[in-house]
Amino acid sequence: MDEWNIQSRARVCCSCGQPFADGQPYHTLLFDDKPRFRRHDICELCWRKEDAAGVRNAPGFVSRWQGVYETPPQKPDQMYRETAESLLRKLIELGDTRYQPASYILAVMLERKRILKVRDQFVRDGRRVFVYEHHKSGDLFTIADPELRLDQLEHVQHQVADLLEHGLPQPQEQPHPSHTAPCVELGTPDVAQEHPPTAQESAAQTGADAVRMEPAN
Repeated sequence: MDEWNIQSRARVCCSCGQPFADGQPYHTLLFDDKPRFRRHDICELCWRKEDAAGVRNAPGFVSRWQGVYETPPQKPDQMYRETAESLLRKLIELGDTRYQPASYILAVMLERKRILKVRDQFVRDGRRVFVYEHHKSGDLFTIADPELRLDQLEHVQHQVADLLEHGLPQPQEQPHPSHTAPCVELGTPDVAQEHPPTAQESAAQTGADAVRMEPAN
């Protein structure tokens, strides 16, 4: 089962192969091709054809939404630093189940900052899965709800704060004395405040949102 993954937005229509233009509307289709999810980005014309063909009844169809394509920047940010977003990407790529609750907390943090937006949610094999889309890059994140209890939240908040402050551990390192997860300093979390909160404060502020009692809108 692969409920934690990232899929980048396509630069061309997956059906006709035409490149997307900046500002062009497109449709994203999500299919459950177990063990992975499959993203299918198509132009408006192809969506009309596929919708007419009954794509909603296709095997594995999960969800569909519309977006607007933004041309990716030509050069990477030279001032790149470790952030909640970069940490979430690393944790998902790592695929370590120990970090699944931390990944969920980071996704909620990014949702609160309006960096990620919940596009849909559904139940897969008895677990609720959230589909997030990055508001700029269009990257798709599928994050399973770890169903955290209130008595588990403090431990996960400390883990997230530790990872934001020190980053992921290197394989040869010993456990950090302040937490069961090893760590190595990579940088400072990015925030848009004159007096930014500490990693511990950010994780704590997110805690109430992380224990979701009702489905997200």
